[in-house]
Amino acid sequence: MNSRHMTNNDILARLRYLFRLSDAGVVALFKLAHYVIDEAQVVNWLKKEDDADFVAMTDRELATFLNGLIVDKRGEKEGPHPEPEDYLTNNGILRKLKIALNLQSEEIRELFASAGKPISKPELSSFFRHPDHSSYRPLMDQYLRTFLTALQKKVKGVNPTE
Repeated sequence: MNSRHMTNNDILARLRYLFRLSDAGVVALFKLAHYVIDEAQVVNWLKKEDDADFVAMTDRELATFLNGLIVDKRGEKEGPHPEPEDYLTNNGILRKLKIALNLQSEEIRELFASAGKPISKPELSSFFRHPDHSSYRPLMDQYLRTFLTALQKKVKGVNPTE
């Protein structure tokens, strides 16, 4: 398994593939979160890191994309729009995907198990706790990667690493 740190760009690329989003589709999700980007920006986020035109995606940009995904999948909520976080952890990414996809804890545990990384109920709940809580545990990159891989297998029926 790849132990390299997952970047926001990696996560965007995996989610773009998972949800079959075109560059215009990514732009549309940002628009749902009240943020304007263009397709050229998406293209540069998806370039390889050694490409001269590569642009690293910020936490705030990924949070905005995920907020747009939530609106797309769950509908617009009443009241003010959520502000994207300036600092986004893997725990926050998992939380936003749980909301967007309306996943119950048992479904998330099944996804982890289907990818060969079963986790207990307490372990999963520790990922959703407030960082100040004594039972909070940070979600490591390998767990987020496993979760995204399991989602891709479930939704697309393929293993993205093959």
